[in-house]
Amino acid sequence: MNTNNIDMAGKEKMINGYKHIPYRNKGFIAEEMSSRSEDFYQFLDSRRSVRHFSDNVVPEEVINNILKSAATAPSGAHKQPWKFCAISNAKLKSEIREAAEKEEQENYNNRMSERWLKDLAPLGTDTNKEFLEIAPWLIVVFKEVYNLDENGEKLTNYYVNESVGIACGMLISAIHNAGLVTLTHTPSPMNFLAELLERPKNERAYLLLPVGYSSEDAVVPDIHRKSLEEVIQYYT
Repeated sequence: MNTNNIDMAGKEKMINGYKHIPYRNKGFIAEEMSSRSEDFYQFLDSRRSVRHFSDNVVPEEVINNILKSAATAPSGAHKQPWKFCAISNAKLKSEIREAAEKEEQENYNNRMSERWLKDLAPLGTDTNKEFLEIAPWLIVVFKEVYNLDENGEKLTNYYVNESVGIACGMLISAIHNAGLVTLTHTPSPMNFLAELLERPKNERAYLLLPVGYSSEDAVVPDIHRKSLEEVIQYYT
């Protein structure tokens, strides 16, 4: 943990019978806060969802650091109800592509409304998901709908979707920070991922992310985010 801006002075406390340790973020002066926050916004605003990947190798250490970053997310009652599966095995990636395309063909041909298909048209999506084989890594995020104790009995998790959603946001930011690209892929239903990866019964697939470098001929849609005025409301 980077403690350059954390003041660890103080004393431990017992609260409800549990030890709490000192923590205080000292913050930055106003000018530095302003520049750092603006720089971070500009950095995140350069992120794009990419569908054209290079097969160039990404070291496992980098993926591990990205996943460690995602796992720092806050969660309901600190249950951390997530599992991250990182896949580089070519055979398994091929099997995932085959199963995902099967679901997508059903979606595009039978499940999606005309309005939905029209909304997707500017993005250039279709049933072909070759990026699931080309990208050097696939990260599948599972949510733990409940925990299991040593006897296999169910233990409650809290705010599971919210907690895993926050972790995924941090995961996407960490991928961008590493100089890599990704795409939030959600073939629905996603039960095939739990089957192919032989996940335990308390896990449900939440998100599938191809991760790697963009290809040399990669393009992204000429679309724009909503203005800040459309998404921010101040009450002062």
